[in-house]
Amino acid sequence: MLFRGLIKFYKNGGKDVSQQVEEIQSELYIDVRSSEINIALLHNKKLVELNKEHSNIEFSVGDIYLGNVKRLMPGLNAAFVDVGYKKDAFLHYLDLGAGFQTLNKFLHIGLSKKQRNIKFSKINTEPDIDKNGKITDVLSVGQYVLVQIAKEPISSKGPRLSCEISIAGRNLVLMPFVQKVSVSQKIKSVEERNRLRNLIESITPNNYGVIIRTVADTKMVAELDRELNGLIEKWETVYRNLSTVKHPKLMIGEVNRTTAILRDILNSSFNQIVVNDEATFNGIKDFISEIAPEKEKIVKLYNSKEPIFDHFGIEKQIKTAFGKTVPMRNGAYLIIEHTEAAHVIDVNSGNRSNSEQDQEENATEVNLIAAEEIARQLKLRDMGGIIVVDFIDIHDEKNKRKIYDKVKDCMDGDRAKYHITHLSKFCLMEITRQRVRPEMEIKTSEKCPCCKGTGKIGASISLTDEIENSIKYVIKKHKTKNIIIKTHPFVHAYITKGVIKSIRKTWQKKYQCKIGVFPMMAYSYMEFHFFNANDEELFY
Repeated sequence: MLFRGLIKFYKNGGKDVSQQVEEIQSELYIDVRSSEINIALLHNKKLVELNKEHSNIEFSVGDIYLGNVKRLMPGLNAAFVDVGYKKDAFLHYLDLGAGFQTLNKFLHIGLSKKQRNIKFSKINTEPDIDKNGKITDVLSVGQYVLVQIAKEPISSKGPRLSCEISIAGRNLVLMPFVQKVSVSQKIKSVEERNRLRNLIESITPNNYGVIIRTVADTKMVAELDRELNGLIEKWETVYRNLSTVKHPKLMIGEVNRTTAILRDILNSSFNQIVVNDEATFNGIKDFISEIAPEKEKIVKLYNSKEPIFDHFGIEKQIKTAFGKTVPMRNGAYLIIEHTEAAHVIDVNSGNRSNSEQDQEENATEVNLIAAEEIARQLKLRDMGGIIVVDFIDIHDEKNKRKIYDKVKDCMDGDRAKYHITHLSKFCLMEITRQRVRPEMEIKTSEKCPCCKGTGKIGASISLTDEIENSIKYVIKKHKTKNIIIKTHPFVHAYITKGVIKSIRKTWQKKYQCKIGVFPMMAYSYMEFHFFNANDEELFY
């Protein structure tokens, strides 16, 4: 299933290979395990997206089910539908779609053994439902409904459903009973838009609508006709099978999470795809050789004993990025708190401001750095709902506009729908972001070897980065070329190990400074301090 979706995804969700401009160097690392597949996307060596696909995942966005109405909720103008999940799925009246009566008629014909030989294109459409109507006007308890998963189960909630069915292909999206052809706004050429619209209208049967995707630009009629027929066959298989199934039943399984991710992000900017599973490696390599033979060499098989994410430094980035405290450059950091319905992000300068600038300039500089990291965190953690960002206070409206524009620019390309408000009087920004899947949550705290697990500390894997970041500020602030670091014996051993090449010697060469490291038994595991040659502490 992964590779069928991979072929689907390459042309489906992004731009064609010939249209890509290699502005960002992208790398994809796939960690295949027995129970799950982890996919890490890096842009210029920096982790920007992490996804986990469990082998037993069900009820994915795009799946089409035959369900049964269990309860009507007139107060909510909605219904709860049994699709086989442990909790009934939610279907609102507005998600029925204008053509629900026609879909319902189609369903009854399909369920009837006597009438099922009627051709789909011969089914007469029914009038659209009233957009201001009531759920009780069109649904009743026990009624069968054909529904599509719009949102996966999140927390204690069941899936959210829609009756506006769509089936995505590489170049086209098929919509039964819509009877309208639309062209992606990203196809700018008027001539090409008209060509594609006229072409699809001429080959689309009655009772079908089509959305022409961006990647269909310049595609020939034979390829589009072949894909359209494949999508129609997929849908009409549902029609033919309706009378033989019992609810709840999965009628069409959309691509799994892994495939959907690949479909949306793979493009010619990729210079490396590394996989630790031979079967997955062969499948991806065959696909690449089929559509872009010159890029076949970017697919590589990783077969070392060291975990793939550890070897390429991805695990370290995960530990750093998914904690409550997220460090940024220049010593600034974010504090991220999560609740059931909202998220709060607090921006902190870390008291390491540039003394040559005034408070307004320092705050603006930190806020601009934070804007970039916040956009990354939203995508990385797949945060949805309401996100409130507390930026450092500034007063100049031009600077507030800069921060708003920076957030907007950095979030450009986010596949989720979102809305950003301007900074308020108190420098608060509200971001609402579409939530269709559970948020990515990774625990980064770990048991402390000093207290035997009675307490917890931050991720130790990021400690050396924190020490190195502090070295830069100590050297700059105290204008010294000779510093001593005192730290826990475990950390001391790690920093100084290696006769020729150690972390300490790497730092010395990088910062042109003599660095001594001494173990301190009295220090806690994550504690470190800087001193000069006279054993006077250097504060930072």
